[in-house]
Amino acid sequence: MDPKKANSNNADLKKETDVTATPLSNLAGRRIGETPGLLSSQNPHSSTLTISPLAHGTKKPIPDRYDNTLTPQNAKYDAVDSPLSQAEKLRLWRHDAYMQHHYRTAEYIGDKILALTNDLNDAFWLAQVYYASGHYARAEQLLMNQELEKSVYCRYLSALCMTKMDKWLEALEKIGETNPFKDDNELGDKIKNQDGGIKLEASMCFLRGLIFANQNDFDRAKDSYIEAVKVDAKCFEAFDELIRNNLLTPEEEWKLLSSLDFEDSTEENSELVRALYTTRLGKYVHMDKFIDAESLLKEVYSLGSNGDVMLSRADLLFIQCRFKDCLQVCEKILEMDKFKFSVLPNYLACLYELGGRNKLFLMAHELTEKHPEEAVSWLATGIYYLAINKVAEARRFFSKASMMNPHFGQAWIGFAHTFAVEGEHEQAIAAYSTAARLFQGTHLPSLFLGMQHLQLNNVILAEEYLNLSCQICKTDPLLLNEMGVVYYHKNDLRTAEMYFIEALNAASILDNDPSAWLSIHANLGHVNRRLKKYEEALSFFEDVLRVSPRDSNIYSSMGLVNLQLGRLFDAIHNFHEALSLAPNDPVATDLLKRALEENAAVSFGQSETSFLFSGLDVTNDIILTTKTQPKLKLGKGAWNKANRHISSTPSRFYTEENDDDDDSTMDI
Repeated sequence: MDPKKANSNNADLKKETDVTATPLSNLAGRRIGETPGLLSSQNPHSSTLTISPLAHGTKKPIPDRYDNTLTPQNAKYDAVDSPLSQAEKLRLWRHDAYMQHHYRTAEYIGDKILALTNDLNDAFWLAQVYYASGHYARAEQLLMNQELEKSVYCRYLSALCMTKMDKWLEALEKIGETNPFKDDNELGDKIKNQDGGIKLEASMCFLRGLIFANQNDFDRAKDSYIEAVKVDAKCFEAFDELIRNNLLTPEEEWKLLSSLDFEDSTEENSELVRALYTTRLGKYVHMDKFIDAESLLKEVYSLGSNGDVMLSRADLLFIQCRFKDCLQVCEKILEMDKFKFSVLPNYLACLYELGGRNKLFLMAHELTEKHPEEAVSWLATGIYYLAINKVAEARRFFSKASMMNPHFGQAWIGFAHTFAVEGEHEQAIAAYSTAARLFQGTHLPSLFLGMQHLQLNNVILAEEYLNLSCQICKTDPLLLNEMGVVYYHKNDLRTAEMYFIEALNAASILDNDPSAWLSIHANLGHVNRRLKKYEEALSFFEDVLRVSPRDSNIYSSMGLVNLQLGRLFDAIHNFHEALSLAPNDPVATDLLKRALEENAAVSFGQSETSFLFSGLDVTNDIILTTKTQPKLKLGKGAWNKANRHISSTPSRFYTEENDDDDDSTMDI
C-alpha cells in the first residue's frame, strides 16, 4: 500500500475522530453534552433541563471543543481560566462514552461520579445511561429518589422505564391520567417553545396515549395523541400514531392539520413541516391540497427523491388501483433503503395483484430470515401463501403478525379475509368486528362487514354497516358501489342507479384506473336493464367488453337485453360467445335454449314472446347472485381498492396478470 495514501487515510480518520470525540456539539443552539440539572422551574414547555452548568460551582461554562464558530487552527480544546476539577473531568469522560455508545463505560464512570458527588444531576444522567443501555429496572430504582421525583423530566423518564417493563398502570399513575399543564396553555397566550426542542409536555401526552392504547382505551389514546401534537407540532410520533393506526377519519385528519400551530413550533420551517404532514394524510379528500404539498416538497425543497415523500405518492397510486406504477415507486424506495418497512405493505399488495409470486416468495423468505422480529415479515409470508391458494397457512401467518403487533391493521384485515375467501362468513364477521374496534378511523372493517352480510343475504344488516362506513368516508368508489348493490337488492332501482353513478364520479375524481371499476359499469348495465332502458344497458355492457373482452357473464347479460328487445339473432350470438368462454355456464345454456325456441317459433310464424319473458326475472336473479355467493368477487381492482392500507386482501385468486378480465359482472 502506498505510504502517502496510508498517511492521508490516517489523517482523515484522525480528523473524523476529533470531530466526533466531543460530546459538547452544538445542536439547536444548546450543548447536548452539558450535564443538565433538574427541572427546578418545573417547566414542561422546554425540551431541556433548566440547570445546565457542567459542574456546580463552575462560574464559566466549559467551551465547546469544536464549536462551529471556531477556526480549524484553534479548534482544539483550550483550557479555561479555572482548571477542571476531578468530578468535571469524570463527567466529560462519562459523556464521551455515552455519546459514543460505550454504555458500560458510561455506567461504570457515572456510578463513581455519583458516589463522589452525591449530586442529583449526576443521578439523573446515570439513569439516562441505564435507560439507553436497556437496564430499565436500574434506571427506575435510581429515579425513585424523593428529590428526583420532584422533577417533571425525571417522572417522565421513570414512567418511560415502566412502560418498557410493561408496568402500564404504574406508569400512568406516575405521569397522571390527564395533562396537569393543560390549564396553563388555555390561560392567556399560548406558552411559546423556548429552545426549539420538543416540549416535555407534548412528550408526556404522547406517552399517556401509548399507555391508553396498550389498555385498549383507544378514545382516550386518540385524545392524548391529539393533545400532544397540538401542544407541539414537532411531536411527530403522536401524529404518526394517529395516522398510521387509523384513529382519525379522513375529515378529522384534515381538521387536526388545520388546527396545528406550525409557526410557533417550527418557526422558519413551518411551511416545510406542514407540507410533510399533509402528504401523510388520507388521499380521499382534499386531493388538491395534497398535490400542492407534494409539488412544494419536490420543487422548492428538492425532496422529490425522499423515501417518505415517494411513499405518499405510492399510497395515492395504490388507492387509484394503478398497481404497476405503485410497484415501480415502491421498488425505487427499497433500492434506496431496503429496511424501510413502512413501504412493504403497498409493495407486497402490488406483487399480489400483479401475480408476482416469485418476488413474493423471495421477499417473504428474506424478511423472515433476516428480520423475524418484524410483524411485516410474517405478513409477507401470509400474502405469499394466499397467492398460491394455501389459505390455512396464510391465516396462520396473518395471525402471527397480528399477535406480534396488535396495532398492525394489515395483518388483522388479512386474517379476516382468509375466512371470507373460504366462505366462512361467521368467522369473517367476528374478525372484521375486532378490526373495526381496533381501527375506528378507517371505514374498511365496516365496509367488509357489510359485504359479508350481503353474502349472507342479510340486506338490512349490510345496509347498517355500509351506512356506518359512509359516515367515515363518503368518497370510496367501492363503498358507493356496495351501497348501490344494497338498494338493488331492495328493488329501489333509482337509488341504486344514483349510487353507481356516484361511484363512477368518485373514481374519476381519484383518477382511478378505469379498468379497476368495470364492475360499476356492469352494475349500471343491469340497473338500466331492470329499468327497461335497454339501449343504455347495452352501452354500459359494451364499455366493459372494450376493456375486458373475455367476460362470459357480460355476453349473457347482453343476450338477455337483446332478447327483451326482440333481437333474437344478436341474442343467440351473445349466448354463443358466452358459452365459448364458459361452456358449462347453466344460465347461458338455458337462455340460449329459450332464444333458439323463440327463433324457431318466429320462423314458423308462431311467436310466443310471453313464454320467453315469463321467466326472465328469475334468470336475472341467477345471473346476479351465482357469481358472488361462493366467494367474494368484486371486479378488477375493487377488492384491492378496499385494501389500499391492507396489503394482504385478495378479491379472487389470480393465476395470471389478465385472469381478472372476467370480473366485470354485477357483483353483489
